[in-house]
Amino acid sequence: MSENTLLDKLEGLVLRFEEINTLITDPSVIADMNRYVRLNKEYKDLEKIVASRNEYKTLLSNLEEAKEILDTDNDPEMREMAKMEIDNANERIPALEEEIKLLLIPADPQDDKNAILEIRGGTGGDEAAIFAGDLFRMYTKYCETKGWKLEVSSFSEGAAGGFKEIICAVTGEKVYGTLKYESGVHRVQRVPATETQGRVHTSAASVAVLPEADAFDVEINEGEIKWDTFRSGGAGGQNVNKVESGVRLRYMWKNPTTGETDEILIECTETRDQPKNKARALARLRTYIYDKEHQKYVDDIASKRKTMVSTGDRSAKIRTYNYPQGRVTDHRINYTLYNLGAFMEGDIQQVIDQLIVAENAERMKESEL
Repeated sequence: MSENTLLDKLEGLVLRFEEINTLITDPSVIADMNRYVRLNKEYKDLEKIVASRNEYKTLLSNLEEAKEILDTDNDPEMREMAKMEIDNANERIPALEEEIKLLLIPADPQDDKNAILEIRGGTGGDEAAIFAGDLFRMYTKYCETKGWKLEVSSFSEGAAGGFKEIICAVTGEKVYGTLKYESGVHRVQRVPATETQGRVHTSAASVAVLPEADAFDVEINEGEIKWDTFRSGGAGGQNVNKVESGVRLRYMWKNPTTGETDEILIECTETRDQPKNKARALARLRTYIYDKEHQKYVDDIASKRKTMVSTGDRSAKIRTYNYPQGRVTDHRINYTLYNLGAFMEGDIQQVIDQLIVAENAERMKESEL
């Protein structure tokens, strides 16, 4: 892309940035919370682009002035300064152009959201549940390194350990935009703890990462929710057995795409506080409905791409964890690491970074940048 074309794109965004700067101080906009939140998000995104644009224009201007000095000025000191300016600009401009091109790619509007993380044991019986537990531990440690907060909403333990299913809420900065790459089927190849012959088995667990819906993202008639309470199981002493702190909600929802009516059932036993469990169950209900309605957007993106990185079929096998060889392979980008031990301790950022690079390359190609 030529510099003039890039600057033309940036100038249009500067006008929009100035418009939003005025709008977010308008009392009528502030009174419309939905619109105000959207405009603030757009303002923050454009702020980064405008800052890069200003640096870009300054570098181009400095480069032209330095070239003019070399052509017209005979002063040795001025010429030396001009050469240094040219070297600096020639080194910085290409890198800055790439940064700007990435900023110009329309971001996934969900990236800044918190996420619901769901892990379920798949094929492989007890070993699949154990592996689901291993994945939960891996993500817990990864969230710790990111400074994110992970809270378990509900779980069902496996007979030999691990989890048949575990559902968590993850809150922090750009949680969904990072964890969305983990959605899909994770396959493990190892000798199970339950295996007496020392044979390698293959098991699987599925991971689903959903963007957590904000209160104004979906409309729910709370009067139609049917609530039940029950005594939570698990550790906690006598309180758990005596107090009905667990909650269960039922909600009939009409799918706007298919027209069919689905009964949604959600349980939450996260805390011993029933009101808190109700609030978290309601948040999961919003997220479930939002995810269903958001799926059309996801499918539209997936249908345009030759390779699936962060979108597409959640039933697709995305990664294999091979214990005998100590390797992890991500099949979407054919990327292999031989640090399985560290990976299972939460050191997964390197693979996520590679997936981000691959997706950005796809999106830049789509945007013809």
